[in-house]
Amino acid sequence: MRMRIVFAIVIAFWIMLLTRIYYLAVNSNAYYEEIAEQNVIKTQYIPPVRGLIFDANDKPLAVNRLGFSVAIAPHLTKKAEILDGEIANLVSYFSDLNATKIKKEYIKNDSPYNQDYINVVEFIDYDKFIPHFAKLSLRENISINPSSKRHYPHNDLASHIIGYVGKANQQDVQNDQIAKLTNHIGRSGVERFYNSVLQGVEGVKRTKVNALNEELEQLSYTPPSSKNIKLTIDLELQEFITKVFGNDAGSVIVMDLKDGAIVAAGSFPEYNLNPFVTGITQDEWDKLIKDVDHPFTNKLVNGLYPPGSVVKMGMALAFLDNGMSKNDGYTCTGTYELGGRKFRCWNSYGHGFVNLNSAIRESCDDYFYKSSQKIGIDAIVPILERFGFGVKTGVDLPNEFLGTVPSREWKMRKYGKSWFQGETLITSIGQGNFLVTPMQVARHTAMLATGLNITPHFLKSIDGVDVDFTPKDDIFSKFEKSQLPYIRHAMYEVANHPKGTARRYFTDTNVSVAAKTGTAQVVGISQTEKKRMREEDMLYLQRSHAWLTTYAPFEDPQFVITMIIEHGGHGGSAAGPKVSQIYNKLLEMGYIVKKSKK
Repeated sequence: MRMRIVFAIVIAFWIMLLTRIYYLAVNSNAYYEEIAEQNVIKTQYIPPVRGLIFDANDKPLAVNRLGFSVAIAPHLTKKAEILDGEIANLVSYFSDLNATKIKKEYIKNDSPYNQDYINVVEFIDYDKFIPHFAKLSLRENISINPSSKRHYPHNDLASHIIGYVGKANQQDVQNDQIAKLTNHIGRSGVERFYNSVLQGVEGVKRTKVNALNEELEQLSYTPPSSKNIKLTIDLELQEFITKVFGNDAGSVIVMDLKDGAIVAAGSFPEYNLNPFVTGITQDEWDKLIKDVDHPFTNKLVNGLYPPGSVVKMGMALAFLDNGMSKNDGYTCTGTYELGGRKFRCWNSYGHGFVNLNSAIRESCDDYFYKSSQKIGIDAIVPILERFGFGVKTGVDLPNEFLGTVPSREWKMRKYGKSWFQGETLITSIGQGNFLVTPMQVARHTAMLATGLNITPHFLKSIDGVDVDFTPKDDIFSKFEKSQLPYIRHAMYEVANHPKGTARRYFTDTNVSVAAKTGTAQVVGISQTEKKRMREEDMLYLQRSHAWLTTYAPFEDPQFVITMIIEHGGHGGSAAGPKVSQIYNKLLEMGYIVKKSKK
């Protein structure tokens, strides 16, 4: 009996052994072949050099400075004398390197399983490195590789449009294979919006290596590639608008009405892009974010302001869409009473009888109070949203804000409270909770000037291939298009009629301009005051923002210029002279072409 048990155990053992041999030799053959191949064939991913950014005339806006990176051989952590010697040698050549940081970076990445050299210096400028190249290249523990660093030759010019490249964080590396290779990624502006285009595609090098990771044979090589982009902005014009804007805070947009191409734009103040490539200090960051003029905010798409009177054209279209006539009018006495509360017109003496044309021309608040009360907020909001407010413009900049068009539903959702009639009045003149971005106002003005659904944009071409932004004819109804001439005529009189709120500021402009001024209050002023305090008598941060949105030439609309000057007071006086200079520059540079008279 015992012998049988022994035989059974022996037979069971041999069956298990033969089964295992079969599994290893036959069944797992493919798996171990793959493992063996991985041990023999090394695949190396090569980071691409980031694509360049040019202006419309091929002038560089973002380039790559050439240089070298330095790596140290692995497995030297336990050989402190050799490691410290290599680091000391590097620092002797380049005194701005920090030996402590280099050693810390090396130890963090050293591993028994890693056979690759460990990168310890990302970039040293070509001219600085080349005198020491020969000596360093002879050191067996040092590996020198070509490297590049993003550079912005114009420092702060158009900083919010171009954006910057910064170091990739852990999440970036996890989500983006290229960021893992380059250790950098687009952080703002078109650098971020078109990051996938600019960063390119990695190269792949497959080589046969031995057990010591020594290369025996190159099997295949696919070089890395990237694409350059050209923007619509004109560097010369960009420099001009920056000079014209001066030390004021705010933004300006100059848009071509053919297809929405933005030939110049700025969010002011601007900031130097270059320090962000390698990382700025905490002191530099604190200075930026604590500045009362918010230089780090892209005011083109992230600046939220009450639109003030620049919304009155859209309001007028809503009135016409809901049964009012261009000839309907009221007598403005300077105040309008509702529910025992008086709502003030900016002209405390009143405008007398006003209709749609004169109300826009002279920016009469009373006309919009009474018309909005007649139509109601529910009929107004959908029109404003369709014509560009409370929605994204589609501009190619990251994190564009929506703004706010107040409504019954919006208030109930946000505050859980009912809508009051007085809020309709305040909304009708672009105040209260109404918030827009400068880009929305520019697009809205472009729609009025052309009758088309225009998408503002900065991209012109990718690797020499133009990108199509042809406007769509799908925004205005047939009736609304028939009403646009009345709106346009009123805007023309704003800049050309003796009573126009901007007339005096365009007398020296060499093209005919259609315009609308706006004053957006920053602080509430009691409506019980018959005559409000003058802007110049208020503290700077309490002064109203000054809006001016325009298009020209009136007879043949070619460009929109929208400008807001923070705490500038009155739109006409603060922005008018600046906008006039820009139109004259557009004419001088050949952007605006006057039609010859027959």
